[in-house]
Amino acid sequence: MFTFLLRRFLLTIPALFGVAVVVFLLMRAIPGDVVTQLVGFGEDISAERMAELRRIFGIDLPIHVQFGQWLGAALQGDLGTSLRTGRSIAGDLALRFPATFQLSLMSLAIALTLALPIGMIAARYRGRWPDYLGSAFVLIGLSVPGFFLGILLILLFSLRLGWLPPAGFVPFAEDPLESMRRMILPALSLGLILAAATTRIMRSAMLEVLDRDYVRTARAKGLSERRVTLTHALRNALIPVVTVVGLQFGSLLGGTVIIEQVFSIPGIGRFALEGINLRDYPVVQGAVLVISAAFVFVNLFVDVLYALIDPRVRYG
Repeated sequence: MFTFLLRRFLLTIPALFGVAVVVFLLMRAIPGDVVTQLVGFGEDISAERMAELRRIFGIDLPIHVQFGQWLGAALQGDLGTSLRTGRSIAGDLALRFPATFQLSLMSLAIALTLALPIGMIAARYRGRWPDYLGSAFVLIGLSVPGFFLGILLILLFSLRLGWLPPAGFVPFAEDPLESMRRMILPALSLGLILAAATTRIMRSAMLEVLDRDYVRTARAKGLSERRVTLTHALRNALIPVVTVVGLQFGSLLGGTVIIEQVFSIPGIGRFALEGINLRDYPVVQGAVLVISAAFVFVNLFVDVLYALIDPRVRYG
């Protein structure tokens, strides 16, 4: 196990390096830069002044020199400073990461709370009305965009019923109850869609497991259907579910951009979007690097869960 984890950890290094290179080049392929954003297109400013501003921001250097300087600093934990605000990017990311993490965690909790029982019930009553209801839930959940669902939830629970605030964020450490209250709607927007995808995987995995010989043997011994499902079938059906959930949780950490924008949540996704709009290269590079690292380590954690869920899984 240790050898496998060490090998996987070492493989994250070229993966993160590749991400850094791609993001660095793509950002500079976008027309315009931070100087043109600051002075505005069509402004009456001399070419000498523009060149001086680019020198001040350090974007007049060759691309490979800029990349080398940024990468060397990043290896020391310094992701640079924002070209717009002059603030430390690592510090801003540290402030914004808890909001994104809380949103992702609450979305995942909602998804699993719905997906596991719905998937098990649909598989248990295959071809009957609970299965049809589960399939309808999956179809609707996969068809509705997250931002559209979020707007519908705001119209219903905020504007019409007045139960929940439509937007805003309160840090969890400051007021846990109010923080979770404000996160319910955005977490539902992401969690319901994630639940639909997970329900489909859970149903398929349970159907496969329920046809195995050891499940039929357990039934032949006179065990109740509830015990057969929860004790013998569920644990063996969780490996494909854990795989999908791990990938989706990693995606949530970087894929909450639109939801954070809709609900005015100061998370990493919104931070990166602001950096893209303002051509603030260091902000985008730092945000994407942190998101990529989180995604890689979440999947590494999923590999460890395999062995905990199923003792038959061993890594050479």
